[in-house]
Amino acid sequence: MKLSLDGRSIETHRDDKVLFPGDGRTKADLIAYYRDVAGLMLPHLENRCLTLERYPDGIDEPGFYQQNYADHFPDYVKRRPLPTADGDDTVDHIVVDEPAALVYLADQGTITFHGWLARADAPRHPDRLVFDLDPADDDFRVVVDAARLVREVLELSGLVPFVMTSGSRGLHVSAPLDGHLDFDAARRLAATLAEAVVDRDPRRFTVAQRKAARRGRLYLDVARNAYGQTAVLPYSLRARPGAPAATPLDWRELSRSDLGPQRYGIANLRRRLARKDDPFARYASRARRPELDRDALARWRRGG
Repeated sequence: MKLSLDGRSIETHRDDKVLFPGDGRTKADLIAYYRDVAGLMLPHLENRCLTLERYPDGIDEPGFYQQNYADHFPDYVKRRPLPTADGDDTVDHIVVDEPAALVYLADQGTITFHGWLARADAPRHPDRLVFDLDPADDDFRVVVDAARLVREVLELSGLVPFVMTSGSRGLHVSAPLDGHLDFDAARRLAATLAEAVVDRDPRRFTVAQRKAARRGRLYLDVARNAYGQTAVLPYSLRARPGAPAATPLDWRELSRSDLGPQRYGIANLRRRLARKDDPFARYASRARRPELDRDALARWRRGG
């Protein structure tokens, strides 16, 4: 199949290859989805190093992660060399700055796009803070309750919180940053706020990284707030049956009884977008420098 995107001609291959055997969705469906949402994804892709989650033979076969740029990529898929976290090596990372590059990588069997939490031109200064709310079971209400508390502590810090389904098990709550903090400071802030949320309800929430120590509680994961770590990007599909998507929400939608982490995906997300504005449309413009009032946070964590 030949496509034309912004003046670029792209030839896709094996379009009838079934990638989601449960409902028969093919690579052509994957490519069409990413072509359609490219305009919404690009603000979160541009100038950002990526890790690709690829399943060229479909999700029922082994997949793999790829962060290294491949020499056979066309020149409109950008290359960004950056040092590894320990500084001992350099990796040529993948950057997508235009729809053609997104579609090309989908043709390579990329189902999920994970992005750094910093822009490629300032890789040690995050432009977003991310909380991954990972439940111990299928009780989505505890995820919603945690998200609302994370929203409160982010607002106490002078930040503007956003929420999206992960397309997997939980929710991601994030806040755009102005790039002033380095990763060490950002991670300390995220850890402080997560611990405050746990103090509000230690029977249901935890920051314990070891699963055995969580004892059935929801895990507030802030470990990805670090150099070289990634988070699934808004509107990215997930390699799960039905092709669910990481879907931006407005905060009022958390009250919906039919909401779940895989509520939207390849089958219905474009219908949603046809009738609803993008909740993340003003994400970048809401970037702030955090100003944590520790006295106010101490009162909050006591329930005051």
